[in-house]
Amino acid sequence: MEKTNGREGIALSTVETGIENPGLELTEEGINPEEPRKTEEQGHSLGDGLEPPTQQRRNLQPFTRTRSFCKTHAGLFKKILLSLLCLAYAAYFLAACILNFHRALALFVLTCLVLLVLVHRFLKRFFGEKLTRCLKPLENSCLKLWMKCVFVGVFLVGLILWLVLDTAQRPEQLISFTGICMFTLILFACSKHHSAVSWRTVLWGLGLQFVFGILVIRTDPGFNAFQWLGNQIQIFLNYTVAGSSFVFGDMLVKDIFAFQALPIILFFGCVMSILYYLGFVQWVVQKIAWFLQITMGTTATETLAVAGNIFVGMTEAPLLIRPYLADMTLSEVHAVMTGGFATISGTVLGAFISFGIDASSLISASVMAAPSALALSKLVYPEVEESKFKNKEGVKLPRGKEKSVLEAASNGATDAIGLAANIAANLIAFLAVLAFINAALSWLGELVDIQGLTFQVICSYILRPVVFMMGVEWADCPMVAEMVGIKFFTNEFVAYQQLSQYKNKRLSGVEEWIGGEKQWISVRAEIITTFSLCGFANLSSIGITLGGLTSMVPHRKSDLSKVVVSALFTGACVSLISACVAGILYVPRGAETDCVSFLNTSFTNRTYEIYVCCRELFRRNED
Repeated sequence: MEKTNGREGIALSTVETGIENPGLELTEEGINPEEPRKTEEQGHSLGDGLEPPTQQRRNLQPFTRTRSFCKTHAGLFKKILLSLLCLAYAAYFLAACILNFHRALALFVLTCLVLLVLVHRFLKRFFGEKLTRCLKPLENSCLKLWMKCVFVGVFLVGLILWLVLDTAQRPEQLISFTGICMFTLILFACSKHHSAVSWRTVLWGLGLQFVFGILVIRTDPGFNAFQWLGNQIQIFLNYTVAGSSFVFGDMLVKDIFAFQALPIILFFGCVMSILYYLGFVQWVVQKIAWFLQITMGTTATETLAVAGNIFVGMTEAPLLIRPYLADMTLSEVHAVMTGGFATISGTVLGAFISFGIDASSLISASVMAAPSALALSKLVYPEVEESKFKNKEGVKLPRGKEKSVLEAASNGATDAIGLAANIAANLIAFLAVLAFINAALSWLGELVDIQGLTFQVICSYILRPVVFMMGVEWADCPMVAEMVGIKFFTNEFVAYQQLSQYKNKRLSGVEEWIGGEKQWISVRAEIITTFSLCGFANLSSIGITLGGLTSMVPHRKSDLSKVVVSALFTGACVSLISACVAGILYVPRGAETDCVSFLNTSFTNRTYEIYVCCRELFRRNED
């Protein structure tokens, strides 16, 4: 059957004969043979200079061919462009390193990190299956058990030998080690299910915390790296002055706390939002969570939330696992809460650094708290239920919902306004309440001839044994106990502000004792205090945590209320154990170790280093 008068016939004859018919046009209704011819005739009759459609197509052919060629070879063009950019960056990198390597150290570190990520992806893509096949023999149960026993034995023997040899010169370190054992035993006594405790998780968590502490505090490369990182963060945060000075003026930014610290929170919140939009935060969190999961044997959801607490706050970290909260066991919920209480968020980190607190100690304390929080949480509330999230692949984290970097930056700054206002309100309220409590206690004490009775004095007596077990010298224990008590019963901001005042007095060269009252604490006590205060474990955080988690899973309100107090106590102990690790590993550096060469230089101002060196030299002469 052949239709010569229909549309099919016309189309078929055109294809078969290969003769172009300019009078045919495919419209939405079909083929209209009359309309193009009519339009062409109108164009010629009007004489308006319009070219026929055939001529237009011929004029556009070079552009069409060029576009087609670019589409066909788009991959090649991208590779060429990427190669040129890489060569240009390599030339710039080499020039910067050759001219001044110290000045280009930050660029060198960032470049090495990027290369490490690229090499990891390359090895995983091309050699991942081969490495998996090579590791299959290690899955033998007898071989795994034998390797575990050997590893545990070597670790315990090495730890004992290290403690014996290292503490021979500084016996006070043994007090800090005793403190770790004491806090661990207290938590075990408070355990919900003693027989269900996974000692693999506990020992691995404490071991990772200790090893990371050795890397950061004791080794010179680790100490210098984190000191450099802290300095870079301090320099980065100082860029906030450009924005806050423009809005508030130079005088307010220099002299008033609210205009110094709170704008840093806005700036840091903006930067964190950008990093989250780009996927950098998710990538780092997933890598840390993967490492903790395979070493400690914890589940994917709880590990991911605790790892996220290194960067975000105790209410933001559960958002990473929000779809899974409804099905998590009580032990997993307890671990999520403990991680929030035991760490600080990256945004608040910037505020504490602005106080003058040592940045490297804050960073290392927050990172060290992650494995310890998982370990001690499983010690207090071990898993007795069947978890649904035991897969080794972990949980995937989505990118931010923003459509562009500018939107992410704007949203981050806007969201940080609430946090800055919350911090300012808490400081005003808690400092006012603390002043009222001190006034009331002082009045009550004077009625029975007790002078100077305050909340800090009460904390200094109650918590003095706890602080002493962390490795603080007895003379510094009252002041450190005050700050630990303020942190737990009031707020960590108030405690860090008090610590910064003591540090400023020490650095300015103020006498250690004035009128029988100690004016500042030693560097060792400062480091231990910095670690012990690094966490959100205070009474006001109970309401914040319950409010945030209840809004996500309202039907589990009773379960959340059941474990929140235990999680708060565990999170507080995580910070105390981190302080004990710092007490074991801390060694004097700088002027405290080489006073003779230090005093050979010229001085214009009185400083803490001069005070320490002169005191040490006088002691040597007396001996």
